[in-house]
Amino acid sequence: MSNPHLLTQDSKNYLCCFYQILDDMIQGITGARLTQSISHNFIVQMIPHHRAAVRMSENILRSTQNQAVRRIASAIIEEQTAGIREMEELLPVCEQSLSEPIDLRLYQRRMDLIFREMFAAMGSAPESNRLAAVFLREMIPHHQGAVRMARNAQKYPVCVQLAPVLQAIVAQQTRGVRQMRALLGQMGNTSCSSCS
Repeated sequence: MSNPHLLTQDSKNYLCCFYQILDDMIQGITGARLTQSISHNFIVQMIPHHRAAVRMSENILRSTQNQAVRRIASAIIEEQTAGIREMEELLPVCEQSLSEPIDLRLYQRRMDLIFREMFAAMGSAPESNRLAAVFLREMIPHHQGAVRMARNAQKYPVCVQLAPVLQAIVAQQTRGVRQMRALLGQMGNTSCSSCS
């Protein structure tokens, strides 16, 4: 009798790609060139976060036929690709908005905590052959991290043009977390074949 817990080759390929995306995101966020501007720092650390979401979604689209998850992944690609473009356009203006040193220290200290918790939660998502469910368990802490990052930035004066971007991130990704949690709950009440 075969071992039902053994990872399939498809699962291994998916997970190897995910961990590379996670490593690249960590490097992009922690290696970003920070300045004396909260607005600049938020943008240059959120862009690699958004890029990771796009790549994670492309990864699951290659690996699942679950239509609900495919719709979520496609929406993430569309929303976050647009978000990247918007932040790249804002960066030259927003990086001119300098922050008070005490604001900068408090902001970045909280961001570092958010990053550590997000990286750990994403990296410890359960591994299984139920790839649609695996993706959701990886993406939920990713979205939660974005919400926390944006809410942290909202505590301080930022570039005027960045404020609506922060609001949109909180709204979109809070909605996404609710949607993914609901779908995970439905998966828990269905057969494993619908979770791949």
